[in-house]
Amino acid sequence: MSNSGVEGRGLLFIVSAPSGAGKTTLVERLVEQLPNLRMSRSYTSRSARQGEMDGVDYNFVTRDRFEAMVEADEFLEWADVFGNLYGTCAADTEQLLAAGDDVVLVIDVQGARKVRSRGLKACAVFVMPPSFQVLEQRLRGRSKDSEAAIQRRLRVARDEVAAFSEYDFVVVNDEVTAAVDRLRGIVVAERARLHRMQAEAESIVRTFS
Repeated sequence: MSNSGVEGRGLLFIVSAPSGAGKTTLVERLVEQLPNLRMSRSYTSRSARQGEMDGVDYNFVTRDRFEAMVEADEFLEWADVFGNLYGTCAADTEQLLAAGDDVVLVIDVQGARKVRSRGLKACAVFVMPPSFQVLEQRLRGRSKDSEAAIQRRLRVARDEVAAFSEYDFVVVNDEVTAAVDRLRGIVVAERARLHRMQAEAESIVRTFS
């Protein structure tokens, strides 16, 4: 059975959240559970952190190479995030979708707006922390960021959470397993929409005649 894209084409999902809300962890778990679902691998100008691998966690490129890709309009979206450049390659995404894989873009609010401005149809999910206090605890617990960097991320988060109404779905990441289950339900439901399942349903109806 197909994964119900148009003529075998994959579906595009966007998952956004403030820094520290856990969006990447949730999507990584989701991709492990669902067949034909791929997480887009971003390009970045920053150096790899300990344990990260080029071509697995990110596509690590020089700042000059990244800026050349921007000039050539090779990104669906890109952003300067706290001094480092991150972007989603349009050709990589199209290749996956054309092959019939569903693709998840794990991008920020600005990136999601850029993707939508290109006219691409996507199911957009906003992941929220249970509260500002919980987000602050997670940011302090996960990294060795300076106090100034943490405060900067929290300031950005205040603006980002206000954008939740731009999305199709909201998932509160209060507990990882439960939040992954909610995300999974959204993907499964999108795959079963009538216009995606129509050809398969019609072929089944013909067996009844």
